[in-house]
Amino acid sequence: MNIAARMAQIAPFHVMELMARAAALEAAGRSIIHLEVGEPDFATADPILEAAQRFLAGGHVHYTAALGLTPLREAISGFYHARYGLDISPARIVVTAGASGALLLALGVLVNPGDQWLLPDPGYPCNRNFLRLLEGRPVSLAVEAAANYQPTVEQVATSWTGQTRGLLVASPANPTGTLLDAATLASLANTVAVRGGTLLVDEIYHGLTYGADAESALAISDEVFVINSFSKYFGMTGWRLGWLVAPQRHVREIEKLAQNLYIAPSTVAQHAALAAFDPDTMAILEARRHEFALRRDVLLPGLRQLGFKIAAEPHGAFYVYADCSALAADSDDLAGQLLTEAGVAATPGLDFGRNAPQHHMRFAYTVDRGLIEQGLARIAGFLDSRRQ
Repeated sequence: MNIAARMAQIAPFHVMELMARAAALEAAGRSIIHLEVGEPDFATADPILEAAQRFLAGGHVHYTAALGLTPLREAISGFYHARYGLDISPARIVVTAGASGALLLALGVLVNPGDQWLLPDPGYPCNRNFLRLLEGRPVSLAVEAAANYQPTVEQVATSWTGQTRGLLVASPANPTGTLLDAATLASLANTVAVRGGTLLVDEIYHGLTYGADAESALAISDEVFVINSFSKYFGMTGWRLGWLVAPQRHVREIEKLAQNLYIAPSTVAQHAALAAFDPDTMAILEARRHEFALRRDVLLPGLRQLGFKIAAEPHGAFYVYADCSALAADSDDLAGQLLTEAGVAATPGLDFGRNAPQHHMRFAYTVDRGLIEQGLARIAGFLDSRRQ
């Protein structure tokens, strides 16, 4: 069978393969502490589950409109007003099949073959692979710890060419957990706008910030595209539900694409998500955010004590991006050894780009503090055994 040439440019999602190896070890009886997966360990909040159960009890589980349930689009609009003081029309909000669905829709209406898009490196791997799927050309910006692993205006201006069509950033970012402050975000938006480009901002970790607030790009301009999700702050990973806020003139084209790609988002998930913004649910989610902060405060100093260097402290998401060069020559080898010898799963930098991936690892604080402490102790024992 013939395989499309584009597939040669689309790398596997290595963390998923690491998780499969960890699962195989667990099936064989090994104890594995999971610091690799970007998925909260909390169960779906009860009010969300109860909303889904009430809906299912009625038995009428049919398609919704491709843009999503009107009450849910209105609820998301209300969330922007309550959280950010922004008036975002529900007509600009598209409910999607996960944040990945939102990204695919946005890029689908923006990218022509050969178009260049600027992306930070390190960054979420699926972003560049979506561009390659659409025959666009991802151009990596080697971001540094001194700039919080975020693009600078100078980088964008220098890298912009006649083929460049946009900039895709994330705040808070995966894998670094760093944020773009309001002034930098506005400067980036202006730099892109004066060049006739599009700014696409991944805000799926909004709500999960510690000691700092994440600014929404929607406060800057009505011309930006913003992606968000029910997976991270709202803890609904398996429900596969997200949303996209787009300029009004693009919504009809996005709707046509959604109709063709997946008909409509999950009906059950949408009815469940209607409860995500209730005060009782929000209280649960805020308590969980506090717990994530406590976990971060265990993992961050613990890694430093073991010899990992964290040059840019994370203030969002649930990741620590750590320099392991003082401990090993190659992070992929170290990740394999930690998994097989110490029973700790962590993600090597290989997934996140070409900017010194061999020197970096991502650790996720998505398990309870006791397990994080056990994981740190196992890593310490492994490192001690290598020194002997």
